Amino acid sequence: MKKIAIYGASGHGKVVADIAEICGYKVEFFVDDDDSKKEFCGMPVYGFEFAKTHRDICFGLGIGKNSAREKVFELLISNEFRLPFLIHPSAVISKSVIIGKGTVIMPNVVVNAYASIGMGVILNSSSIIEHDVNIGEFAHISPGSAIAGGVEIGVGVHLGINSTVIQGLKIGRHSVIGAGSVVIRDIEANSLVVGAPAKEIKKI
Repeated sequence: MKKIAIYGASGHGKVVADIAEICGYKVEFFVDDDDSKKEFCGMPVYGFEFAKTHRDICFGLGIGKNSAREKVFELLISNEFRLPFLIHPSAVISKSVIIGKGTVIMPNVVVNAYASIGMGVILNSSSIIEHDVNIGEFAHISPGSAIAGGVEIGVGVHLGINSTVIQGLKIGRHSVIGAGSVVIRDIEANSLVVGAPAKEIKKI
């Protein structure tokens, strides 16, 4: 059985660990930067220095915050660890979809034809990614969100729970789309938008 460690002893890490086990991995331990954490979900928690001695394992990314997940991804890659993508078996993924390393796809997600999903992305439960969508690295598509065909989602975008993006739009990098928002026009980079229709509140 393939061995995996989950970086991030967190609520999100619990879900990633579950998916990893369903995908046929044996979760060996969690890794966390908080030295006070010694045990999580009945498993030991170690720092990265300990994990570095275990060259036979790969890693799942159990970190919800996009910027923190990106930093950990770069740390693991620079130390030559493998980061497989993890896909819950209930997800429906077109055979033409491209998926980057370290990405996690959760239960009941749909990803349709010729979509491209970057590295370190979270496609959370029951999200819908339509045809020809391009999702940049380290984005997080929250539960129940729907992205129509041909949309471009920038690096590090957070799409809040139950958000909707209509077809053909561009969402600039590191933007945050508030929960329940309906995006009907392009969004500039580093923008916080909320509402239906979504309107910019401030730059972030």
